[in-house]
Amino acid sequence: MWDMEAAPVAPCTSADPCGTDWLGLGMLVVLVLTLYWVWRQPRLALAGLGAVLTGFAVDGGFTAAFSEPSALAFLVAAGFTAAGLVHRLAVAVRQRALALEAAGPAAQPLPAAARTFRRGRFSFGLAALLLAVAGFGYWQAQQVVDAYEERAAGATELSGRVTALKEDDDGIGILKVEADGRTYRFETAFPEDFPVDSRVDIVVDGDWAALVAEPYDAFGWELLVLVGSVAGLAFLANGVDGRTRSQRLRRGPLPVLHVLLRGGHDDDVRTWVFAADDPEGLRPILHFHSLYAFEDEDGNGDGDGRDADDGPAAVELGKVTEVLRGEDPPPPLREAVLYGVPYAGAEVVFVARDDADDAEVSVECSVTAVKPAVPRLVERGPQRRKRMNPRRSVDEIAAGMTPTAGPRAWTAHGFSRAVGLGLLLVQGGGIWVTLDEGPSWTWLWLAVGLPWLVTAVATALTWRITADRDGLWVTGAWRVRRVPWNVITSVRHSDDGIRVGRAEDSPVELSPTGWAWLERRLGREPHAGRAVEEVQVLLLRPELRPLEEAPTGRQGVPVGPPLVALSVLWGVAVLLLL
Repeated sequence: MWDMEAAPVAPCTSADPCGTDWLGLGMLVVLVLTLYWVWRQPRLALAGLGAVLTGFAVDGGFTAAFSEPSALAFLVAAGFTAAGLVHRLAVAVRQRALALEAAGPAAQPLPAAARTFRRGRFSFGLAALLLAVAGFGYWQAQQVVDAYEERAAGATELSGRVTALKEDDDGIGILKVEADGRTYRFETAFPEDFPVDSRVDIVVDGDWAALVAEPYDAFGWELLVLVGSVAGLAFLANGVDGRTRSQRLRRGPLPVLHVLLRGGHDDDVRTWVFAADDPEGLRPILHFHSLYAFEDEDGNGDGDGRDADDGPAAVELGKVTEVLRGEDPPPPLREAVLYGVPYAGAEVVFVARDDADDAEVSVECSVTAVKPAVPRLVERGPQRRKRMNPRRSVDEIAAGMTPTAGPRAWTAHGFSRAVGLGLLLVQGGGIWVTLDEGPSWTWLWLAVGLPWLVTAVATALTWRITADRDGLWVTGAWRVRRVPWNVITSVRHSDDGIRVGRAEDSPVELSPTGWAWLERRLGREPHAGRAVEEVQVLLLRPELRPLEEAPTGRQGVPVGPPLVALSVLWGVAVLLLL
């Protein structure tokens, strides 16, 4: 987006009028699809990335990369993305090899109910509908173009002078053009292309008139084509991918694995697969969505798992009712036989008992690609909340703390500094973009947002809490505050900050101090949360407090003022480079 915004746009002229740009729109469709495929379809994402880079090269982007920071940033991002996609595909190959090794040489034919299970019909139906919408938008846009060309062919061509230029309340440019003794009024999306006193060509047919350089507006229809094409092609690719993987599954005997599985619980409708030697279900291996496949009396599968029997539908309806009432207990683990090679992006089938104590078995086929289970992202409900927000008692925390003579200190760590560096890049980029446009009203945003950014960057990079004999030294962006033990009422941690409450005074706050949400999901305890817990213990257990007072060198140094000087120097450098 930065590179597209920074790229020069050719002005609208009579020789090269601004109209429909289907080639550019097609490249934008590929770009948006590529961003989606990076998430869902790594192979298609590589192909889309290749097409985007080809268009980038045709437009001279590789040459611009030596002089334009935005073009260079785009190439770096594209390279990083390509490396990540190749890595994911390589990992999937290794996962497949390990699954084949675990399954051994034995192979079994697919159950009869699964052999005629059809994948992709829902995606194909939605794709057809959305692509039809895109086709309708294209047809309507062409109607606009044809109507203009037909009328302009019989109109009178005139050359006029722009006498006035202004913007209405909606930000649309209004041109007043004087030609042949009359004044004409036109709306324009690019008023900067038509300065006052410049000459423009117009076509006139009675009361109808149009600018030759900007003859019509088909933006709404082009937007409909963009949205319909992106969504339609995304569903089409999903349908083709699902159908292809499903057909590949039915080509011959498949490796089989003995596994344990658990169906969805609470708001989770996925099927979770566990290793056969994990009877407690402590570590999920993979997950996917699945549907029942049924076999008719003549031995043929019904194809989609929906029409053969009302029983599963009734069971699902009852399950939804239980969930809404809050009565849905965690389903037990079930033994199952998994057909196929499980790896990221694969298609599988499994046979399992409907209930742990039921002798009747059913066949289910995956309807989404297999995904590996990520640790600490798989728990749901109360158990997940308990693990994601562990609470330790004061005695447990105190047991790990020994009395010390010297002061204790808690400072910014890796996650906090990463947040600070990210905000610093945003700050530098914002100064560049704002000053690059020259003096304008956008400088007001810089004046309003820069103080907040400097405060956040300085805090995230160098926040510090030092505990000594008499209280806490809290180092923020601008100063070091002294908070005696006898005035502290509470010490709390939120997802992005620390708050020290004071009796009869406003609290002392530090924010941001990290990214607790991401730290928890990466299996780590938030550093700022641990700091708050230990400060709370010192508040409640005076015997654990340090015996000495913190010297000046250990109280911390605020870096807000140096950051202000650095920002000013950066702004001056940007202005000198313009």
